[in-house]
Amino acid sequence: MFRSNLAQGAGLLLVEGRDSRLDTSIHMFFVYMDLAVVWINSTSTVVDTVLARAWHPAYAPHLPARYILEIHPSRLGEFTIGDRVEFIDG
Repeated sequence: MFRSNLAQGAGLLLVEGRDSRLDTSIHMFFVYMDLAVVWINSTSTVVDTVLARAWHPAYAPHLPARYILEIHPSRLGEFTIGDRVEFIDG
């Protein structure tokens, strides 16, 4: 929030306690840039993606998710619903 740009390789991973549509919904109020948003469930499967527009009221995944990955908009095409992702601690 309150940033005006995001580096190509930067992002934010938000983690909820369970798979949920409600708990993983986001808003873009006070976000001054568009973001690529990828929702991932607890089995590491991409369940939804969206180009979230600055100041848009709200976005929610079509299916329950546990993880919300917010990244540079140009990277949205790297993810497709049904993809499996791996989180590497590094």
